[in-house]
Amino acid sequence: MATMYLVQAFKLSGKKLVADPVQQAKTADKAMATAERLAPSRAGVIAFSQEVDIETDTYDEPRVLLRIGSLPPGLMEG
Repeated sequence: MATMYLVQAFKLSGKKLVADPVQQAKTADKAMATAERLAPSRAGVIAFSQEVDIETDTYDEPRVLLRIGSLPPGLMEG
């Protein structure tokens, strides 16, 4: 299994949140740093990790590393 570190940012378009392209990071710390850097210019940002089994193309549940600002309802809550 490999761990992927991802950052998803959202812009506000009218009253709707629109997702930016997902960005990959090499470590959890770099994902959180990217999220913090994007936060001032975005409505919301989430950094998360996910275990991936490349051989079987299976993905574990994402684990939230950092949430900042407004995110779509239900996005990785819990």
